[in-house]
Amino acid sequence: MTEQTVTIYCLLDDFFRTTRRREPRNRRLNDAQILTTALVAARYFGGNVATACAYMQQYHGQAMLDKSGFWRRLHTLHEPLMALVAALGRHLKDLNTSTKHVIDSAPIAVCDNMRIKRSRLVKGEAHRGYCASKRHYFYDFKLQLVITADGLPVDCFIHAGSTADITALQAMPLHLPAGSTLYADAGYTDYALEEDWLAAEGVELLAARRGNALRQHHPSVAYLIRHYRKGVETALSGIIDLFPQKIHAVTATGFFLKITLFAFAYTLQKMAQA
Repeated sequence: MTEQTVTIYCLLDDFFRTTRRREPRNRRLNDAQILTTALVAARYFGGNVATACAYMQQYHGQAMLDKSGFWRRLHTLHEPLMALVAALGRHLKDLNTSTKHVIDSAPIAVCDNMRIKRSRLVKGEAHRGYCASKRHYFYDFKLQLVITADGLPVDCFIHAGSTADITALQAMPLHLPAGSTLYADAGYTDYALEEDWLAAEGVELLAARRGNALRQHHPSVAYLIRHYRKGVETALSGIIDLFPQKIHAVTATGFFLKITLFAFAYTLQKMAQA
């Protein structure tokens, strides 16, 4: 755990130095220390920042901030965190020699259907999603996750729960290398998009077909789709396993930030295991 914490800090510090991010000299904690603490909380302590701060103080001699001060600093690092996630994702895509990628989504519930009217975090029908596998409505966000064939996350996208998977895919800035193949379930079926991607970017989208689909895949292709989709389901389960019983957030931005931290912490965990 100590080695992983130091590795995370070095990665963040190098990124901030490379991007030439300027910080006031009188700060007790620099930006890399703040983000390291948040990622340690997400990976090891179920997102509990107070426990992570106590760990960093005891084992790494890090100065302490009060809870509100820590979260104010962390919210100012939202954009740099997203830039880091995007930069690391591009690098991992370039290193993926198999050129095979897989996409799937998972609902991240803000509250159950019966509590929707009392939700203060988000409002409106845009966040009312439906999980077909559980036959259950949620008031939620959705996490779109793209992984390599080895199970390493390279991209994530968070959107309102009512947005269809194919609509989210069209909005995602994937930027997959030419010659890549993207496997997906039937929810990502769009014949026009498949043709456009292949013609414009050289990326082949292979979405599973429903029984009544007009364009059925060869059985060998259908088998490959089922095979590779198991990896992304495992990755999504791994991210959700890092969650606490309930993700506490005061604002939708804070909720979004916490989901991003959990997803990035899982990516760093998989990189350490590779």
